[in-house]
Amino acid sequence: MPQLSVQRVTKRFGQLVANDDITLEVPGGKVLAVLGENGAGKSTLMKVIAGLLTPDAGEVSVDGQRIPHGRPDLAIRAGIGMIHQHFMLVPNLTVWENIILGREPRTRLGAVDRRTAVARIRELSQRYQLAVDPESPVYALTVGERQRVEILKAFYRGAQVLILDEPTALLTPQETEELFASIKHFARDGFPVVFISHKLDEVLEVSDRIVVIRQGRVTGDLPTAQAGPEKLAELMVGRAVVLRVEREAAEQGEPAIEVESLEVPASRHRPAVGPISLTVRHGEIFGVAGVDGNGQLELAEALVGLVPARRGGIRLNGRDLAALGVRERTAAGLGYVPADRQADGLVLDFPLWQNFILRDYARTPYRRGAGIDVPAARTAARQAVDAFDIRPASIDVFARQLSGGNQQKLILAREILRHPQVLIVSQPTRGLDVGAVEFVHRQLLELRRQGTAIILISLELDEILTLSDEIGVLFRGRLSAPIPAAAASREDIGLMMAGRDRQEVAGA
Repeated sequence: MPQLSVQRVTKRFGQLVANDDITLEVPGGKVLAVLGENGAGKSTLMKVIAGLLTPDAGEVSVDGQRIPHGRPDLAIRAGIGMIHQHFMLVPNLTVWENIILGREPRTRLGAVDRRTAVARIRELSQRYQLAVDPESPVYALTVGERQRVEILKAFYRGAQVLILDEPTALLTPQETEELFASIKHFARDGFPVVFISHKLDEVLEVSDRIVVIRQGRVTGDLPTAQAGPEKLAELMVGRAVVLRVEREAAEQGEPAIEVESLEVPASRHRPAVGPISLTVRHGEIFGVAGVDGNGQLELAEALVGLVPARRGGIRLNGRDLAALGVRERTAAGLGYVPADRQADGLVLDFPLWQNFILRDYARTPYRRGAGIDVPAARTAARQAVDAFDIRPASIDVFARQLSGGNQQKLILAREILRHPQVLIVSQPTRGLDVGAVEFVHRQLLELRRQGTAIILISLELDEILTLSDEIGVLFRGRLSAPIPAAAASREDIGLMMAGRDRQEVAGA
């Protein structure tokens, strides 16, 4: 059976040491999980193994055969198959055309041998239980099916070692279970499998051994049978972590935001959304679940006024917002935490104190004449840094100098300390370690306790189930009727995320 060996790999980017003297051994027939927060160095290490990056020290070998650095072609030839988090497929080509791209079988006359290619793909699909139609165009496939295409592409190229980088990020729970069954099947067939994730429950379910990476160094290497969530979380962040924050009962008040038959037109890069109707009361969290790309961004931006709605109404505490712009909606009590904190939430080359007043610089208490009351802004920012434990604790560092978790804390501090009537929060814990996730969840629940209405949009189904009072499932731009969180199961929500009707799921 093949074996993957990584010996003392170090990779630097300027002063940043992304990988610091890392050694891994993955024998055939075993699944090694590499666990760590975003930015810990997991993906960098995998790119070194796949030949996409050249390390500063160390070596990678398969069955004792050293792979030359920076040569992805030779890594593929040595049998390394890398399944990236973001798929590398051509949507307008068929499954079989994507799989053979660059490795086309030819007839004696030099034409592409479609019959041979399709037969080979059907054989691989059956052998590895990766059901997908070779003749289907990729754009018509589900996310789970596209991932199967990527795995089949690796096997078609002769993969002997399979590396999966955050493979469940866009999958429904059912698709995740199917992937885990496939991974275990690969291992039974003798393949070494490397599974990269930051999700504790997943690595505990699918792996034989777990390596934990923190700030580029291995902080734990242990058999899965000897691991538990609390121990792994502490190895990831260096302290004890509360993994599931308890959601206490809260008194719900009058409707805070009412959305009625809201529609957002489709554009070249955006799907159509709506009609959507929902009501969220003060002291309530309404969770919006769904697979990425089903209209989450469009819904959030329509609510806060960043994209125009085609029709429909939005009322905040009974006030019609339809004719108001972003600034007016903000002044009316609407807060927004965008999904992409760097592109939409912060100005990375502004210092922390200026980012803190971005939403309110034109209003009291930060406005002074035609300019800004700098002492007032700096004082408020300094208080926010202390209250939200933002590090480094300097209001003069640029936003780009903060880690992802501290950037998220800065945005949350800015929105929460404005005491919004309604908070739209999208992907609040994307890419955060378990310690930062705990902090964010506590802040949202405290805001709920104070009476704020929260619309929580998240790809993390466990987060939706943990925090929400009611849940709606967004599929192809349409939102399901609300489901009380107490009556929602992970399996049923997952089926609805894949397009099953609620009545159909309930009757199954």
